[in-house]
Amino acid sequence: MSRLLLVPLEDAVVFPNMTLTLTVDVGSEERVLLVPRHETDFANVGTVADVVEHVRLPGGARGVTLNGLYRGVAGAAHTAPDGKLYVEVEERPDAEPVDGRTRALEREYRAVVEELLELRGDDGRIQAFVRAITEPGTLADTSGYSPDITFEQKVELLETLDVTDRLELALRFQRERLAELQVRQRIRDDVQSGAERQQREYFLRRQMESIRKELGEDDANVIDEYRRKIAEAGMPDHAREQAEKELSRLERLGEQSGEAGTIRSYLDWLVAIPWSRRSEEKLDPIAARAVLDADHAGLDDVKERITEYLAVRKLRQDRGIREDKRSGAILTLIGPPGTGKTSIGESIAKATGREFVRMSLGGVRDEAEIRGHRRTYIGALPGRLVRALRDAGTMNPVIMLDEVDKVGADWRGDPSAALLEVLDPAQNHSFRDHYLDLELDLSGVLFLATANVADSIPGPLLDRMEVIRFDGYTTAEKTAIARGYLWKRQLERNGLRPKEVEISDALLEQVATEYTREAGVRQLERTLGTILRKTATKIASGTAQAPVTIDLDAVRDALGRQRFFQEAAIRTAVPGVATGLAVTGTGGDVLFVEAVRMPGKDGLVLTGQLGDVMKESARIALSYVRGHARELGIDEHVFDDHGEFHVHVPAGAIPKDGPSAGVTMVTALTSLLSGRAVKHTVGMTGEVTLQGRVLPIGGVKQKVLAAHAAGLTDVILPERNRGDLDDVPEDVREQMTIHFAMTVDEVLAVALEPERAAAAA
Repeated sequence: MSRLLLVPLEDAVVFPNMTLTLTVDVGSEERVLLVPRHETDFANVGTVADVVEHVRLPGGARGVTLNGLYRGVAGAAHTAPDGKLYVEVEERPDAEPVDGRTRALEREYRAVVEELLELRGDDGRIQAFVRAITEPGTLADTSGYSPDITFEQKVELLETLDVTDRLELALRFQRERLAELQVRQRIRDDVQSGAERQQREYFLRRQMESIRKELGEDDANVIDEYRRKIAEAGMPDHAREQAEKELSRLERLGEQSGEAGTIRSYLDWLVAIPWSRRSEEKLDPIAARAVLDADHAGLDDVKERITEYLAVRKLRQDRGIREDKRSGAILTLIGPPGTGKTSIGESIAKATGREFVRMSLGGVRDEAEIRGHRRTYIGALPGRLVRALRDAGTMNPVIMLDEVDKVGADWRGDPSAALLEVLDPAQNHSFRDHYLDLELDLSGVLFLATANVADSIPGPLLDRMEVIRFDGYTTAEKTAIARGYLWKRQLERNGLRPKEVEISDALLEQVATEYTREAGVRQLERTLGTILRKTATKIASGTAQAPVTIDLDAVRDALGRQRFFQEAAIRTAVPGVATGLAVTGTGGDVLFVEAVRMPGKDGLVLTGQLGDVMKESARIALSYVRGHARELGIDEHVFDDHGEFHVHVPAGAIPKDGPSAGVTMVTALTSLLSGRAVKHTVGMTGEVTLQGRVLPIGGVKQKVLAAHAAGLTDVILPERNRGDLDDVPEDVREQMTIHFAMTVDEVLAVALEPERAAAAA
């Protein structure tokens, strides 16, 4: 054990038998310890080096020449008064192993290094240097000279004290370098051989061209094939003229021309479009309605519209009235997820006898996706509409534009603007794709667009659409759909036969209300799938015998505890909480407005991620309550004391906006200040003004359905929304009491508990 001056080496490693010059001050030290360092981390092992001489470097700097001797393990460190760092060093010169394994590793290491040097083009000097080394430890240290070895690998090599292990490690490093060089060499050889092969093919093609000319066999066969396809395609005159013009260019330029591939691709697309092919429509409204009813429950609006469309076409055909290209149907189905918008498209195609093609527009940001690319671009293609016609094989398919409300826009253009021409019956008979640069008649296409919300669809585009709204299903409809469609489909998907598993309608209804809260039935189907997978597992493992009857215990075992509760009675048990109705992207929903008053400066605090319109509704509500305190039965002096109102709308993680919570906020504040609780059976919606007028709102059907699903029995609606109640299913209207209000007074008369009950409480 010796005490030596520590000399750190920044991102460098010095091995024994290496000589180097450093610009460091070692004073009168004769030996030092050179330790590699990366940032603040020191290696555990360094190199003990002799100070050979002190030198003066260019520029006046002083340095020392050091010669590495052997490895040293660094121990305890001490700082001298002059600030220099000394360490206790355990000197570890290499032992001379005599076992056969070390000798074998030496031979293999020399062979690998020689092959490396041969690939790199060594002139022989380095090979002679390696051959002159006889000690195995020194031989392994020669890997430290390699520029391909990383700093970490060099440190690992330095810290390996056992000579045999070090030699084995160095051999592994050099094998990795050899493998890399061999791959690079193989790539260079492949590139060179590829270039030679291309040149050879070029000469062979030229020779073949000359031979074919001598034999009288040129590109005539290809030209004749295209000419036959163009004749059979049934193109309109303007398209056939364009095709023949391009074919003449191809014939004039020849197959070897650089433009030949582009022209052939264009001609392939022209002949692939089904210019004259149309599906034979089934113009039977009664049969079409039967097909739609068999595939989907409910959705009467869209079914009636398709039936009307077919009836009109049948009447025009029977009476010999010529088809009007400007009378196409552009239907847009707007509603929450899971209500059957996408799936009904296939049913419509089946009912009308047409082909069906679905185009998903969610996330599309490039206008060229709709209109295609100009032919001047490399890899240009027609737009999705042309491809949809090719895939359908007819000019009158049903094309579903799915998720049209999620079309984006960026520097590549606005796809929704390109859809303006597509979805306009007055224009789409002459749609022009950028790639084809020809007028394409889309008037025979039945376009169906789907969206979750109408707000994000651009106004000009929405104006061209015939909107049919999907407002969600009642609990009874969900139960019927589950029985008639979802249960059968999940039985098949889980390998079960219809009579092997039974479930009652009452339990299906319980599953729908206690484990799902959605406008559609997508989550309900997943829930039924979970129940049936558990049952299939029991039958397959022999722990249950068919037939199996699903009971409540089996449902709880498969799905866990109840997920959703009818909590209106609990939430509105105290004054200051009112139940409102809202519409979200997933359908109608129930929301609670909570109000509280606390000491502090006059003001209004609003929480719950409320939008600007909803914040304004809260301010209007507070102003109305303060201005009409006496009429509302509120002590006017309650506002004399300084106090701050806090209005919160759970859940705080969900953004909310819109004016329809105005009456709910007025009710919550009035309940808080009068001490009269809100009836737990009442839900309400409506915009309120400073004069206390209740203005109409939208989404009445969705809101009433949400109130029904939440267990509310009374709903307060604006008087001017009375006509919208016809859209609500009759069975829901029979189970609920609808109150119409023109003023806030009428709302509060229904919503608040009587004053006697408040006083008794």
